[in-house]
Amino acid sequence: DQQSSSLGQFCFNAGEVKATFGTGCFILMNTGTNILRSKNKLLTTIAYKIDKKINYALEGSVFIGGAVIQWLRDELQILSHASESEKMALAVEDSNDVIIVPAFTGLGAPYWDMNARGIITGISRGVNRNHIVRAALEGIAFQVHDLLDSISKDLDGNISVLQVDGGAVANNFLMQFQADILQIKIDRPKNIEGTALGAGLLAGLGVGFWKNPAELKAVRETDQIFIPTMSDDKRTELLSNWKLAIRKIQYT
Repeated sequence: DQQSSSLGQFCFNAGEVKATFGTGCFILMNTGTNILRSKNKLLTTIAYKIDKKINYALEGSVFIGGAVIQWLRDELQILSHASESEKMALAVEDSNDVIIVPAFTGLGAPYWDMNARGIITGISRGVNRNHIVRAALEGIAFQVHDLLDSISKDLDGNISVLQVDGGAVANNFLMQFQADILQIKIDRPKNIEGTALGAGLLAGLGVGFWKNPAELKAVRETDQIFIPTMSDDKRTELLSNWKLAIRKIQYT
């Protein structure tokens, strides 16, 4: 699934990275023909094999991504449709210090804490449902930040752009906040179903419809580029509060 999505995001070259925002969130970074063993709790996997040449990747998984919005909809009934989350998040200036860590089934990479459980912290009298929804979306972005941070440490370098796909990337607030908290560009394509596209692209290469991956670049069309606008001080403050919330739920 994730390897196909990576190809659907045209990550054929070493250093290119994609994130899928679905029920969970999954990041795959092409490391070329180099088998890179992570020192920051990521997984080493095969990205693809074309013309008998194998490319490898680093992979990290967030267990609960868009599923936290489904939880707000189905279990807490804070909103009627997942699509309402963008408007609700934008109805307030910030999360009013609320942080949601959606560790419903433990924490995935880079923590790998199966005993951790979710938490909503920072609640005050002035908090309303819009703040809760915004905090849930921000929690998705914070988790993706932790994965990208681990990848950057393994590479000993910075990532300049993140390709994205999956249903949750239709949420403009989430994508802008993700760009802000990562301090990198987010490239959202017109076709956000990367897995199906990747399978088709690889099949096309296999039967000779395309001669090589370079020809595929013309297939991808960008829908929108999200540029970071958040100040460094604000970003540092938010990440510090997120790390504090993470420490509250870790037991191992």
